[in-house]
Amino acid sequence: MPSINVEMLAGKTREQKKALVKELTEGYVRAVGGKPDGIYIFINEFEKEDVGIGGVHAIDKYPD
Repeated sequence: MPSINVEMLAGKTREQKKALVKELTEGYVRAVGGKPDGIYIFINEFEKEDVGIGGVHAIDKYPD
């Protein structure tokens, strides 16, 4: 059971996440083989106030 873990800032739509899962699965199969049904994708989302990037709080770096 291969698995791919994605950690990203929250805020992507359901459609964006569906597209990401599809692309990652297809890319894995192209690169190393295997069956798509056996590939697991785990998406972990973090709120900006829970992330620091380069010593800066993400909420300050990406205020929207």
